[in-house]
Amino acid sequence: MTVPYYVSPEQLMKDRADFARKGIARGRSVVAVQYADGIAFVGENPSQALHKISEIYDRIAFAAVGRYNEFENLRIAGVRLADLRGYSYDRTDVTGRGLANAYAQTLGTIFSSGGEKPYEIEIFVAEVGERPEADQIYRLTYDGSVADEHGYAVMGGSAELVGTYLEEHFQPAQGLEDVLQVAVDALGHDGQQVRRLHAEHLEVAVLDRTRSQPRKFKRVTARRLTELFGSANGPANGPAETTTPPPSPSPPADDGEQDPPPIG
Repeated sequence: MTVPYYVSPEQLMKDRADFARKGIARGRSVVAVQYADGIAFVGENPSQALHKISEIYDRIAFAAVGRYNEFENLRIAGVRLADLRGYSYDRTDVTGRGLANAYAQTLGTIFSSGGEKPYEIEIFVAEVGERPEADQIYRLTYDGSVADEHGYAVMGGSAELVGTYLEEHFQPAQGLEDVLQVAVDALGHDGQQVRRLHAEHLEVAVLDRTRSQPRKFKRVTARRLTELFGSANGPANGPAETTTPPPSPSPPADDGEQDPPPIG
């Protein structure tokens, strides 16, 4: 009789985590950032049909990176859960914290199960409050871990580089235009070379607490982004441009210009 191949639980969890991280690293980053009147979401997404940022309920939004089919299943499940809870009890009983806990249980169960592969996704669940102090942003990872973020949060393949730029340039209680400009600039600082992202290749949405209707979610169109930024991010059409930092006064090195890293 053959002896079954043994893998320690620690090694199994490490392999599953590495697998999920590699899949997430191929995705383009998404930024969630608070501003004076709510929460803004900015992501690089050239597709006009497949959304990374969506509405879940009146004051709650959802954003994700990674495999589209996997986070779309979670989004639909979240919408159904929110509708059922709001219909069975009261609309105020639907909270971002409750949805984040439900997502965490689902992701944790899938990650720990040996019967299916872990989800290669990270997600944001955000809820806008009546006041800025009541805003909530939750970041959930592939293993079900939940982080309560404040001010801003980044997820995706270049989260560390984008987060470093936001840490240096983010200021609380800014207006929407200023916050969007900082977020777009941060997404462009995801490698050794700085990229200028065009409006047509961005997906932007906000949870605006000043809206009179109960639903606070609103998408910002490419035309509106062009009006806000003018030519700051280049023309509305065409691919993202790449610029190199200005040369230093010292003589250039002989190894030549380095190619930009691939964008997932």
